[in-house]
Amino acid sequence: MGNGLERLEKLPRAVLAHTPTPIEHLPNLSAKIGGAVLYVKRDDCTGLALGGNKARQLEYYIGDALSQDADTILITGAVQSNFVRAAAAAAARYGLACHIQLEERVKSEDALYRNSGNVLLNQLLGATIHSYPDGEDESGADLSIHEIADVLRAQGSRPYVIPLAPGHPPLGALGYVVAAQEIVSQLTAMDQAVSEIVVASGSGLTHAGLLFGLRMLGSSIRVLGICVRRDSGAQALRIRARCREISELLEVQSRVTDADINLRDDFLAPGYGQLNSPTREAIKLGARHEALLLDPVYTGKSFAGCLQRAQELDSQDTLLFVHTGGTPGIFAYGAQLLEGQ
Repeated sequence: MGNGLERLEKLPRAVLAHTPTPIEHLPNLSAKIGGAVLYVKRDDCTGLALGGNKARQLEYYIGDALSQDADTILITGAVQSNFVRAAAAAAARYGLACHIQLEERVKSEDALYRNSGNVLLNQLLGATIHSYPDGEDESGADLSIHEIADVLRAQGSRPYVIPLAPGHPPLGALGYVVAAQEIVSQLTAMDQAVSEIVVASGSGLTHAGLLFGLRMLGSSIRVLGICVRRDSGAQALRIRARCREISELLEVQSRVTDADINLRDDFLAPGYGQLNSPTREAIKLGARHEALLLDPVYTGKSFAGCLQRAQELDSQDTLLFVHTGGTPGIFAYGAQLLEGQ
């Protein structure tokens, strides 16, 4: 096994994200909640059509696509997927056609959910939209998007598919291996120690990439993943597999142990993309005390987990919350967010 950083630098990469993103103190919420001191890594500020963590991930997928002379990007995801929207934006930035497939992961006929937020942006960005009737069939969704790619190929296009299910080189995770370097460098410059980093854990690319990158750098900062898609048992298997795939991709021995994979699923119910009271409250707290805008699917739930963890610790501890974006989703859940006011 070689030096993972050297291998990382050799892989094709397209510039998409505005980095480094800032790390900011959250003094008002730190005082209100009590316990650990709170900071936030503002990856909602990565640019690219309202930003978010997917801009970092797509740098390696788009880089790989361009290295293969692709002219069309294909991707599958939920109706309000941030990844899909960011892929459409990345394709537009590089002059590529984009076909997106929207899966029915959330049973909602709400007009805002079906037409606003990321759906609206997909249309503005000029993506061709396809539908897939199942929301819990990653392999089937990948198969379907490959069938669309086959049709396009037969028509003379040069398609590149960004996969959903595990079992493929996790190029997107590399964006957060790089982000781990960025975070360590920033904390050193700030002379700020961090006890834990809290991040949403869904596809596993961000969580696994960040954890792998920290350990590759020799950092022992604990990473706590808040489950937003599946329970902690299933998600732990996914993060373990993602870390193994990153190790293979970078041709470096993984330093991630099973003890490093920490997950909580306290705020997952009633399921992916569905609000619960603690998440709604966390979103309101972030907005009203720090002007921090959080979304219902990812950052709202993970911030609820961050606040819970902060209250378990004391003022000698510091938590860094990774704000992975998702801003467009706020507009798709407007009525639910304001429920009870």
